[in-house]
Amino acid sequence: MTISNVSIGAKDFVLAVEGLTVSFDGFKAVNDLSFYVDENEIRVIIGPNGAGKTTVLDLICGRTKATTGSIKFRGKELTKMKEHQIVHAGVGRKFQNPSIYEDLSVFENLEISYPRGRNVWGALTFKRDREVIEKVEEIAEMIFLKDLLGKEAGLLSHGQKQWLEIGMLLIQNPDLLMLDEPVAGMSVAERKQTAELLHRITKNRSVIVIEHDMQFVEDIADRVTVLHQGKVLSEGSMERVKTDPKVVEVYLGH
Repeated sequence: MTISNVSIGAKDFVLAVEGLTVSFDGFKAVNDLSFYVDENEIRVIIGPNGAGKTTVLDLICGRTKATTGSIKFRGKELTKMKEHQIVHAGVGRKFQNPSIYEDLSVFENLEISYPRGRNVWGALTFKRDREVIEKVEEIAEMIFLKDLLGKEAGLLSHGQKQWLEIGMLLIQNPDLLMLDEPVAGMSVAERKQTAELLHRITKNRSVIVIEHDMQFVEDIADRVTVLHQGKVLSEGSMERVKTDPKVVEVYLGH
């Protein structure tokens, strides 16, 4: 994909990031960044610490406001929207540490995330009907927790907590899911299951993953973007990126 013209046709992509810059006291954490995410794609962003990876996710989900540039999600300009509006538009974000309700069961964690209960009226009129139960069970099976629906979430393993939080996002049915280091602290078996999970969920959505585990990146990535000092250093298949001399020099060689 040649990115020589910033009017490349943002409408054709799930996500089009163009000319994105954010400055903190004169320091450009993200510097004139452009990249594009396709339908049903797993895009992995890698790079050394301080490259701007998490800041990019913060910008997409509205947690940080861009200094200049554009972020279009299905043609909608996200830089002009508030965080909750971006969530309702169909963008889900998982942070590095699992954020679950540890005193509630797995079932209750998924139920509380069900879209019908997310506004005041929905919460007041919310009922645990067959539709809700079936959706919770469907998501629980997808995230390998079907047999643990009654278990208190705080008693899950670290990896299971990560899956539960991914499930809490999936039940909201986002078109774009963003995961920050989802396999950090997981066992080898859990990492393999997480790769399987991500391949399952891209049948009807796109996923952006920030990750340092190169074996996991190889297992999941359709396309890899390497960031360095807030800019794209290299982009393409994992095979292409890992043999790029610039990437080896600034990242993989260390």
